[in-house]
Amino acid sequence: MRGITKGAEPASLTIHRQTAHCDYDNYQDKVALRHALVTEQHGLCCYCMGRIHNGPDTMKIEHWQCQSGYWAEQLSYHNLLGACLGGNGQPPNLQHCDTRKGDRDLQWNPADPGHHIETRIRYESDGGICSDEAAFDGQLAAALNLNFPRLKNNRRSVLTAVLDWWKQEKARLQGPVSRAQFERERRRRVDECQPYCQVAVWWLDQRLARMAA
Repeated sequence: MRGITKGAEPASLTIHRQTAHCDYDNYQDKVALRHALVTEQHGLCCYCMGRIHNGPDTMKIEHWQCQSGYWAEQLSYHNLLGACLGGNGQPPNLQHCDTRKGDRDLQWNPADPGHHIETRIRYESDGGICSDEAAFDGQLAAALNLNFPRLKNNRRSVLTAVLDWWKQEKARLQGPVSRAQFERERRRRVDECQPYCQVAVWWLDQRLARMAA
């Protein structure tokens, strides 16, 4: 999971919110809404960081605070995120992200800068995702099912790739990798926004923190 910087909402959403009897279901321009969400999230699911594309059959519009429990937030752009299909139609144990979450609450919102989502998550060598905060750790596992085996394998592949980069650089240099090289690799990973990229960014941040200590 990575922080999301919200951009400007679609003009059609602003106009719709000002009309009488407006709600999410009768908002007609969801194409524009999906486009805005995918663009600001760089094509990554708000929860698992898998690839999403603009289309009703390729992504979901997620309400971080659910429509049934937070009616006043159903058209609030800060509450809307782009999520993958998350095993839609599969048994619950095979579902993840918004599909698995349903109407459950989450403690932290990746699109709220005050929640500092990236500081609340860490990754394990097997690709597992966890938090040192017990309540949120439980939500990652139970509400979002982010330790679903396929997701763990995908994250482990990214972690393996960044470890391979480190080993190759050490071999090429015949010595330690400099802080500047770690910072360049971090910038590259952030800028490219490949699926599950935050795993590599997190690992690089750990190395940089150790170098600064």
